[in-house]
Amino acid sequence: MKTCFDHEKLDVYQESIAFCWVGDLLNDIAGKGAAKDQLDRASTSLPLNIAEGNGKFSTADRARFLEIARGSALECAACLDVLTVRKLISLERIIPAKEQLVRIVYMLMGMLKRFSGRAEFLREEEASYSSEHEHEQEHEHEHEQEQEHEHEQEQE
Repeated sequence: MKTCFDHEKLDVYQESIAFCWVGDLLNDIAGKGAAKDQLDRASTSLPLNIAEGNGKFSTADRARFLEIARGSALECAACLDVLTVRKLISLERIIPAKEQLVRIVYMLMGMLKRFSGRAEFLREEEASYSSEHEHEQEHEHEHEQEQEHEHEQEQE
């Protein structure tokens, strides 16, 4: 694909376009279902919001669209989980898609840290996806930090 627009130069955009292969997976799922339809919409929303956000001049606007794209990526992951639990698709088939989504979320997090004044509130980091136990420990640590922050605000 010849690059014509700035968003097409972004690795995260290219990765999100590559994720659109999930449409082939959707075609293999018989019938209609909410998770199937939502996966189609969320996987479409992902590159569209990256492109739109990259076209914004203000960093706040750019960050808002990147946050939406991040949400769409997380939504795609959840849809894949639902489809697997409902036995509409095998776990083996979703693993490559989820691995791709982890890379996309990681790239979006890097961009959001650059453009968002709220980056400290974003929770996804590369390590967050390594194990459930580590995630639980991070959640406990974040809860402690939030309590400390609230206590500091009360002191002011």
